[in-house]
Amino acid sequence: MDITDIADLDLERATRRGYPEAVYCEGKTLDQIQQIATELRSHEARTLFTRLSQTKAAGLLKVLPEAQYDPLALLAWWPPEMPQPSGEPVVVACAGTSDLPVAREAWLTARFLGRDAELIVDVGVAGLHRIVSHLPVLRRAGAVVVVAGMDGALPSVVAGLVSAVVVAVPTSVGYGAAFDGLAALLSMMNSCAPGVAVVNIDNGYGAGHLAAQITAR
Repeated sequence: MDITDIADLDLERATRRGYPEAVYCEGKTLDQIQQIATELRSHEARTLFTRLSQTKAAGLLKVLPEAQYDPLALLAWWPPEMPQPSGEPVVVACAGTSDLPVAREAWLTARFLGRDAELIVDVGVAGLHRIVSHLPVLRRAGAVVVVAGMDGALPSVVAGLVSAVVVAVPTSVGYGAAFDGLAALLSMMNSCAPGVAVVNIDNGYGAGHLAAQITAR
């Protein structure tokens, strides 16, 4: 099967937009992912592979052995070297340990796209002293990504404390009435603090990309 039977790769995206292509792997077969990776390697195209299961990651590494893979974020990147940071720094704040997969996806995406990125974990609103203790770091950021499930309250708290844009990421973490992240999504969209942008549920890649664009010089 030829590559054109399964994909029309956007090889000019980095030139056109300044950021490389990302391959969303959920729903793709391993053979399709390997074909796409082989074609991208032949063009030396820097690429992120998102929502990549550990089983499929093992197959990807057979055709891109130098690639790096984060099994918690389900994210792989090639080539393995992260670029020299430029622009303003990005901080990713993660409400709870259960939100870490999405938070790491956002953090690694921002880093792969050329930002100095820092990850702060387990700073949810159940213990406000935890997020307050990180204020010096948060206030140095050009953009803050806030990842939270449950009631989704953390982005509003952070946006009331910093001058940077807050990129809010609802996660599908929580009990039944959280509705797989819908409750957090609506809370974030109804934030009373100005300067909060909201991405889709569990969309760490989108949040990291948006933060990288906001902080570009």
